[in-house]
Amino acid sequence: MDEPEISKPKDYAGGLPAVASSMKHVIARDGVFRGPKALLELNQIGGFDCPSCAWPDPDDERSPTEFCENGAKAVASEAMRTTIGREFFARHSIDDLLAKDDAWHDQQGRLAEPMILREGATHYEPIDWEDAFQLLAREFSALDSPDEAIFYTSGRASNEAAFLHQLVARAFGTNNLPDCSNMCHESSGEALKKAIGIGKGTVTLDDLTQAEVILCVGQNPGTNHPRMLATLETAVENGAKIVAINPLKEAGLIGFAHPQKPKGLAGKPTPLASTYLQVRSNGDMALFRGIAKCLEGDTDFIEQHTTGYDGYRSILQSTGWDEIERLSGIPQAEIEALAALMARGDRRVITCWAMGLTQHRNAVATIREITNVHLMLAALGRPGAGLCPVRGHSNVQGDRTVGIWEKMPESFLTALDQKAGIQSPRAEGLDTVGSILAMHRGEAKVFFALGGNFVQASPDTGMTSAALRKCRLTCQVSTKLNRSHLITGKQALILPCLGRSEDDQGRFVSCENSMGIVQMSRGSLAPASQSLRSEPTIVARLGEAIVGDVGNIRWQHLASDYDEIRRWIEAVVPGFEAYNQRVRRGGGFYLPNPVKSREWRTASGKAEFSADGLDAFQVSPGHLILQTLRSHDQFNTTVYGKNDRYRGISNGRRIVFLNPDDMAERGIKPLQAIDLISHWEDGEREAKAFLAIPYDMPAGLAAAYFPEANVLVPAGSVAIGSNTPTSKAIEISIRI
Repeated sequence: MDEPEISKPKDYAGGLPAVASSMKHVIARDGVFRGPKALLELNQIGGFDCPSCAWPDPDDERSPTEFCENGAKAVASEAMRTTIGREFFARHSIDDLLAKDDAWHDQQGRLAEPMILREGATHYEPIDWEDAFQLLAREFSALDSPDEAIFYTSGRASNEAAFLHQLVARAFGTNNLPDCSNMCHESSGEALKKAIGIGKGTVTLDDLTQAEVILCVGQNPGTNHPRMLATLETAVENGAKIVAINPLKEAGLIGFAHPQKPKGLAGKPTPLASTYLQVRSNGDMALFRGIAKCLEGDTDFIEQHTTGYDGYRSILQSTGWDEIERLSGIPQAEIEALAALMARGDRRVITCWAMGLTQHRNAVATIREITNVHLMLAALGRPGAGLCPVRGHSNVQGDRTVGIWEKMPESFLTALDQKAGIQSPRAEGLDTVGSILAMHRGEAKVFFALGGNFVQASPDTGMTSAALRKCRLTCQVSTKLNRSHLITGKQALILPCLGRSEDDQGRFVSCENSMGIVQMSRGSLAPASQSLRSEPTIVARLGEAIVGDVGNIRWQHLASDYDEIRRWIEAVVPGFEAYNQRVRRGGGFYLPNPVKSREWRTASGKAEFSADGLDAFQVSPGHLILQTLRSHDQFNTTVYGKNDRYRGISNGRRIVFLNPDDMAERGIKPLQAIDLISHWEDGEREAKAFLAIPYDMPAGLAAAYFPEANVLVPAGSVAIGSNTPTSKAIEISIRI
């Protein structure tokens, strides 16, 4: 077991430690030339898009160091000089590799050549590219139905690779296109589409710097999207009030020492949140219901642009303050003060949120409640106001835009069929949870993953692992070793691909960030291995192997000419007119966002209030609510190290944060080993030997890092309407 050291949590993010950490990772892994060269091209016009978060770049002038600590770590990991291939896998059996932790896996180096794990084998061995695609062709052709195949996509995939990926799936005959959106912002998309007609955010960076009030709800920008902190600092300097709404006290919401400014390097932070509300877990819906109860609606906006307000006003009147206070954990007076702050001035209010909202059973209803508040304030479709779901992975939004979804609308499928000369399936496909269940039942038999680490990213690790092991073949397109290469079907393939920082014969791809900006990404580093192939090339070769040239599709032509892929996207997806011309302009281009002009593409043609019953996640007496979260030394499932600097943790990951009073009540001492037991209708799940650490958080709440705690998340516990796993609301008990 780890032997962590505990220190006092930090009260600001950034500063000189962020610089030191960045350079330590880059120099140690990439050397003094390759690493800095990559950093100077990161997020630059003409450079490559950060493989970490999806926070946007400035439209105009950019800093020569337009990256954060997380971005530097991601590049350091991707640009490693060390490679692993046949010699490495000959030395290490699957059992040996399974015994290593995720940080060790990431530190070994870049995957250098295609590898195969044959049925019954204990070690991977090399396979050439042609034989790998012949194996894929045999396994896909042996399926009884196209729906026995699953095509998973990570948010790392470019627009070009993702578009080809969904084209392969639909040409093959299935809409089984699960992706990481299913596990993160699916709830946001579902709520916003119903409420305002588009499943994306409605603001730009300029809006954030013009806002009077910015609410950061259920998010930790200091660890998950640090470049957002510079934008928040600018907003504060322009007079904005930042309100943090989050159960845990997080350094990045308290203050920010900009590491590219002398003041920041000297450790003098800019205070960020002027108000910090430590809401109870899943108490956000109640909090926003209370805010709405205090507001006077903008009558002109409501009458002209909305529908359903009378029903919502009725439910406001019937909701009592006792219930709001009990469910939110915030006193009425503090809610009234927040509502008054939001209603002052020009009501230039922006609400930002992340997984702390989306991974609950009532996540869709909660986000609609936030939208209700914005509709009452008329805080949509004007400068300095709007809704901002902060995406976690750098092109997860772009992947959805270009077709990675199990239920794309008929308009998209019709346009795709016309361009491709095929007949796409219309039956709804499998999302992430549906795919796990189908594999577990033996109904899905081939799993092909374009990036990601499905085993570690998914809920219910035990069930997910058992599901994958029932497949005939699992195939991973990857840059680095991860646990999904070790939890496999009867046979397994690893297909190594180029990273974003690497030269792809001079070609470029494109990505969409959290604010709907599409821009080019071109790497320049020498590839880590000559055996690597680009993601578009690998996916096109898959299409050639399992579908062949059909209709108007010529896979080799698409693989060789990315401009042609973009012409296909332009023909199928609205908003990409003159794609090849506009994406080559510095900074790219914005996709249309009808809400900016107060155009509501809903069924009614207006923005729609919701009137959901108020509730919050409740647990049995003596039990706690567990939420999973990231450490500062990881990005999604990629673990760079075992430190969590801002929370005061060194050399530890198998830990659980607890309220000090909850620990005292149970007789638990700091760093005492305890077992966590999750409770669900199908039984219990267990995670042993987590070290208890006291933390500033509401009573009744616990927090632990994923992926270690994902074993406790039941696959059947999902958000209503989005099917997102409820990783922020797990009922647990503690065994000492």
